[in-house]
Amino acid sequence: MTPSARRWGDLPTRLASAAILAPLALYCLWVGGWPWALLLGAAAFGLATEWIALNGHKLVSPAGLCLVVCALAVWVMAVRGSVTAGTAFALLAGPVVWQAGRKKPRAVSLALGLPYIGFGTVALVWLRAMPVSGLANVLVLLGVVWASDVGAYVVGRTIGGAKLAPAISPGKTRSGAIGGLAASCLVGVGAACWLGLSAASIGWLLPLVLVLSAISQAGDLAESAIKRHFGVKDSGWLIPGHGGLFDRLDGLLAAAPAAAALAFAIGRGVVVTP
Repeated sequence: MTPSARRWGDLPTRLASAAILAPLALYCLWVGGWPWALLLGAAAFGLATEWIALNGHKLVSPAGLCLVVCALAVWVMAVRGSVTAGTAFALLAGPVVWQAGRKKPRAVSLALGLPYIGFGTVALVWLRAMPVSGLANVLVLLGVVWASDVGAYVVGRTIGGAKLAPAISPGKTRSGAIGGLAASCLVGVGAACWLGLSAASIGWLLPLVLVLSAISQAGDLAESAIKRHFGVKDSGWLIPGHGGLFDRLDGLLAAAPAAAALAFAIGRGVVVTP
């Protein structure tokens, strides 16, 4: 196999997985309501099961069941509109998970999975529920995260060059990180045109896009560090070409809470619309 073939060998599988999963996610997002809520609930359950396996616990163990129940409880609270309660529970119920698994190794890291999963779940429920701007905001958020991922993948494998963080993820390059930021900016400009924003609005939208793209890439690096800590290549096997749900959602799990925090700070319940 040639170097070029090895470099792009996983691309067909990645594209095939994206062709199935992306339309499903976008359909649920577009419809909103229970389809979006159920998609997030399924993701929370899948992420919890992956985190349990990464930490060497079993799903049917007390600690495993406790994490799944707590993650789904956070999801239920968010879906029912109790965003503050869901966020607080994701943070404060970690000791309950630790208590359930304290006699096994990695009980602390198992408990840390609850806020890791819960904050992103709450943020995505809350952002989509925003009146008027909810659909547009989450669409732009997904576009930024996906563009960051695709831009980093394409530019990094095409140009290569210096490594971004070789001790954490030897495959990621500085050129890829810049490519991800650039692709996200293109998505931001496209979103601005789609939303009919003024030139002044675009001026403050692009910095937000860059921030979210950088946070998304940081989330990707953080997940790489977690996998290195656990000594695994992928978080799971569910998505061909990508690995597990954490491998696919790592950037979104980091960027979604940041987007929600920005929306809350702005005070109008919006991120990208004036």
